[in-house]
Amino acid sequence: MEQQQTSKNVVGTQRDGANQQAQMKQHALRMLETYFGYTSFRPAQEAPIASLLRNEDVIGIMPTGAGKSICFQIPALCKAGLTIVFSPLISLMKDQVDGLLVQNIPAALINSTLTQAEFNKTMYEVRSGKIKLLYIAPERLGSNFFCNVLRALPIAQVICECVCNGL
Repeated sequence: MEQQQTSKNVVGTQRDGANQQAQMKQHALRMLETYFGYTSFRPAQEAPIASLLRNEDVIGIMPTGAGKSICFQIPALCKAGLTIVFSPLISLMKDQVDGLLVQNIPAALINSTLTQAEFNKTMYEVRSGKIKLLYIAPERLGSNFFCNVLRALPIAQVICECVCNGL
């Protein structure tokens, strides 16, 4: 009797988990269509998005133009809290943030091009919960002040958007 009850609990838990994953995928697809205009993910995008939605660690290596950014931007839109994206290239950061802002996705960047006033405004918006994706230059981690601010934030995920150039 006890073994039968345990089996029922396992089956129920598996069904609940499958139901929850189906709901997360549908939510992700709604975000994709709402913000990016696509009705489906590319095949290589589905696994990293699903993993990030389950809060699993992911390493994604994809060629230029394969849609890497959507792999973390969609989970960022689905999750509560802030997504921090470390990016070593200022021009890439700016392009990404500009594109997100055009789509009404609250995004910002922090790098060496900001004036003190721009930095202060961005930090205020981040602390106020107005920013969903924050692109940061890796050298910001050298600032104790900045690290202390990050520790106090509701961070949903941290992304390292590495860029590799030829050999």
